[in-house]
Amino acid sequence: MRGFIVGTIVTAIAFYVLVLLFPAWFSYDGGYLGLIVIAVIFGVINGLIGPIVKTLALPITFMTMGLIGFLINAVLLLATAFVSKQLGFALTVGDYPPDLTADTLIAAIVGAVVLSLVSTVIRLVVPD
Repeated sequence: MRGFIVGTIVTAIAFYVLVLLFPAWFSYDGGYLGLIVIAVIFGVINGLIGPIVKTLALPITFMTMGLIGFLINAVLLLATAFVSKQLGFALTVGDYPPDLTADTLIAAIVGAVVLSLVSTVIRLVVPD
């Protein structure tokens, strides 16, 4: 249980840093509780949908030497933005939701990489 709580807080901090670093691509107007809810949504989507999609994409992953993983993580981030908007916590990635453009996809890829890097750095400092 402690690992779940620490992981959720680390992900919430990563989302906060992401919104601060790239205000043109990412926006969130709520408070800290909303960031924690978005972190839980992100964890559920990554825990339930992520392994299925990554397993189905395994042949493409081998062909692209793992680069498709960035796109998969970006799509999972967009799914998080969609679900969070439906629940009343408006996380916006580029123009999504509602518009899905090439700029939004690039923002999602950058966001997925930044979330991963920030989470990794924080996890190196804070033990589970």
